[in-house]
Amino acid sequence: MLKGFANAFRIPELRKKILITAGILLLYRFGAYLPAPGIPFSDMLEAYKNAASSSGALAVLNLFSGGALSRVSVFSLGIMPYITSQIILQMMQTVIPSLGELAKEGESGQRKITQYTRYLTVVLATINAIGYLFLFKSYGIDFSSMGIPELLENFIIVFVLVVGAILIMWLGEVITQRGIGNGMSLIIFCNIMSGLPTALISSVTTSSNGMILTIITFLVILAIIPLIVYIERGQRRIPVQYAKRVVGRRMMGGQSTYLPIKVNTAGVVPIIFASAILYLPAQLAVFFPRVTWIQSFANAISSGWLNWVLSVFFIVFFAYFYTSMVFNPEETADQLKKAGGFIPGVRPGTATAEYIQSVINHITLPGALFMAVLAVVPSIIFYFTSNQLIQAFGGTSILIMVGVAMDTIASLESQLKMHNYEGFFK
Repeated sequence: MLKGFANAFRIPELRKKILITAGILLLYRFGAYLPAPGIPFSDMLEAYKNAASSSGALAVLNLFSGGALSRVSVFSLGIMPYITSQIILQMMQTVIPSLGELAKEGESGQRKITQYTRYLTVVLATINAIGYLFLFKSYGIDFSSMGIPELLENFIIVFVLVVGAILIMWLGEVITQRGIGNGMSLIIFCNIMSGLPTALISSVTTSSNGMILTIITFLVILAIIPLIVYIERGQRRIPVQYAKRVVGRRMMGGQSTYLPIKVNTAGVVPIIFASAILYLPAQLAVFFPRVTWIQSFANAISSGWLNWVLSVFFIVFFAYFYTSMVFNPEETADQLKKAGGFIPGVRPGTATAEYIQSVINHITLPGALFMAVLAVVPSIIFYFTSNQLIQAFGGTSILIMVGVAMDTIASLESQLKMHNYEGFFK
């Protein structure tokens, strides 16, 4: 592992990508601590900070913003508006035929969809920013230190929060294009990891057996990580045989290979998407901070038995949904037929597509249920123990962190092998 990282820094191009990624993540963390205009450095924020750390819905939003929401920083909106926009655009591709055709046009079509995603992100960020303004004021946070009319003051706060969300979106895209790994996933990874010190201190000091519970939690996490890696790297290999053919005077084909289908083709995307959907009511609830039934509904969706049931449903749903988007059995069967390949015992064409689809359906369900169980069980434990370490590093957080870490290492691995260096995996 250490040799792999050392080799990565020997390649100028790869070293530049790693430094760009690290620099952008540091810039993002700086923005998470940079307060919005007019925020007083006084005890006025204490009541709001306590609510953001303990309230079910608000605490989850604060976790995914890396604590920026509790500090009323310029990055308070976090990455969620961008993720929600991606979910909406991807689901609309199955509903609106023109968008579906656009997604199949290759790079030019993807650029247009990315542009639509950015526009939608700005709209959602504006709506969220207005809601957060109501939320801040409901806890008595006063922005009058700017010394300007209240209407202009409100406009500046909303504008700063929206610009912060746009900047986060841009930083994530820069990482994806010029850095290592997926920018969106790495920002979420950074947000979750930033809560580790606070969660550790809170877990140890809040109860008499906090140290014992913290040690047990870490041991369980260490035991689960290899299982997550095993499932993430697991795959079903469908044997493929290529027919022999004569090209000129040479005999071509005849070799045997396999078609790899991952058990968890969607990776951590179902969990990220499910989290974004389930915490959408919490984001909407900030518009009505004093309406009891709206707050109760948002808290019920964000934690409790309703959250557990919906989490399982959405994770399984998005696992199948995203897998169907990234893996098309009809196209795969058509490509095999054109290349003279076939699956032994299966007729080429439609029968091959149906066979591949059947395999995908069978192996996706266990992987989706595994992710759902890991996401829900820690939430149930936290519901009864209120241990902050379990909340900050529950199943969802662990799956996201392990999945992002594996994707990033795999990206580094491919870059190293392109330059004839030994990678991380042997």
